[in-house]
Amino acid sequence: MLKSLRFGSNDVAKSRAFYDATFAALGVGPSTAPAEYPLILYTLPGGTRFLCGPARDGEVATHANGGTVIFEAPSQEAVTSWHAAGLANGGSDEGAPEPKPQARGAFGAYLRDPDGNKIAAYHGLGMD
Repeated sequence: MLKSLRFGSNDVAKSRAFYDATFAALGVGPSTAPAEYPLILYTLPGGTRFLCGPARDGEVATHANGGTVIFEAPSQEAVTSWHAAGLANGGSDEGAPEPKPQARGAFGAYLRDPDGNKIAAYHGLGMD
């Protein structure tokens, strides 16, 4: 059971703008950590916490090669809004919103966040 997930960030303000916008498209409220905190925090549906902040060892935060975190979206429209919000807030495209053959036709999209972490949003994966 996953309780929390943490990404590294070299610019928490950029990450806050990106994740506030992309999570809003999925029905998740803005970060609950005050702006002066060195990290951002979200509570996802089901109770999993998502955090993003500087690497604990003081080194530059880097993204995982081959790693992708996938978020569940309530609709195809939410996936499309999520992708657009990410692009408008410093993210880069890694796969347009569309049915994905690698996911049995489930509707999904991929982004890189401002620090290069690869994320996706899908509707219809049937992971329940």
